[in-house]
Amino acid sequence: MNSLATLLSERPPQQLSATELRSRIALLEDAARDCRAELESRTSRLDALPNEIQQVIFGQLCNALDPRSAVAYSSASKGLREPLQRVGEGASKSPLQQLKEENAAAAALGVKVGVRSCKALSEAREVWCLNKGLSSTDLATLGKLSPVLPALDDLRLVERSASTGPDGGQLVEGLGVGALPAVTYFVLYNVCMGDAGASALAAALDRGALPRLEYLALMNAAIGDAGLLALAPALQRRPALWMLDLEGNPFGDEGLAALVASPPADAPPPQAEVLGDGCDTPPIWVEVLAKLKWLFLYESQITGAGCAHLASRLRSGALPALWRLDLQGIPASGAAIDAVYEARPGLHRPIDPDQEQDEVGEAGEEGEA
Repeated sequence: MNSLATLLSERPPQQLSATELRSRIALLEDAARDCRAELESRTSRLDALPNEIQQVIFGQLCNALDPRSAVAYSSASKGLREPLQRVGEGASKSPLQQLKEENAAAAALGVKVGVRSCKALSEAREVWCLNKGLSSTDLATLGKLSPVLPALDDLRLVERSASTGPDGGQLVEGLGVGALPAVTYFVLYNVCMGDAGASALAAALDRGALPRLEYLALMNAAIGDAGLLALAPALQRRPALWMLDLEGNPFGDEGLAALVASPPADAPPPQAEVLGDGCDTPPIWVEVLAKLKWLFLYESQITGAGCAHLASRLRSGALPALWRLDLQGIPASGAAIDAVYEARPGLHRPIDPDQEQDEVGEAGEEGEA
């Protein structure tokens, strides 16, 4: 092959004599025979693998945004060709047909969210889908695509009304280990999670999904106490989280207590840091949600009792980095709300939306720093 490479790097064909052209053709024919022999050798080795292993390999190659590798593999292996085109027992379509339909669904979703092609979607750093009328099926498709979106950093799905919003549980329930590995901003507005969806998100986080999560907004998502009870421990195990927006959700005092709970007495949380020299100095376990700067609990169902508990936790050192807290529109009295802000000197109340948006950006830059 070295002589062929040398020959091909020489003069263009139109500058060659007839003898030189014949020599080049002979070398190309020899190279083609060598490549064909190598291909047949590799194909025979593939065919020697048990069908179960071949199907596992095919499954690993399946990518709804780029199905070419899986299709090429199935074509190269005689042992896979027929099984992957056959509809198995209890199935409605063959594996190849399933992959084709998943590719079509991915392409349709890309168009819906404003991404021109499957390739562009696979390389996208941000997906902002604003009032596109996403369906629960769309969210399920996006969830299935999460393993093949390695560059996605910012995912925001916003719908016009919570009453007509899709089921957010469809997006998160299938997220596995390392899903959405680069996502730092995850925003759902008027996308219904409910308690079941919040529990599904908690399970996904505990499986290792969204490992770099810093900014989480689940607004008007129908999350009650049961949902926040399930989600709170998973959030506490996200050390980089600096922004949490739970506005417009119907949780109350019980959910809030779970969110600001102390670390377990018998074991430190997974992200705890050991402070000390490792010898005689005992370890000091850092408070959970140690980097949380912004907490929005607007229009939740927190009462005076919940405010009193939050004030107590703030006085004891909980949420040490907290800078902005929004308690507007909750059932608690003004005096109970005031007591929360008095418990942490320098804690900021909500301000006008334009200024607040500017400060969110500044806080994000500080969080990244």
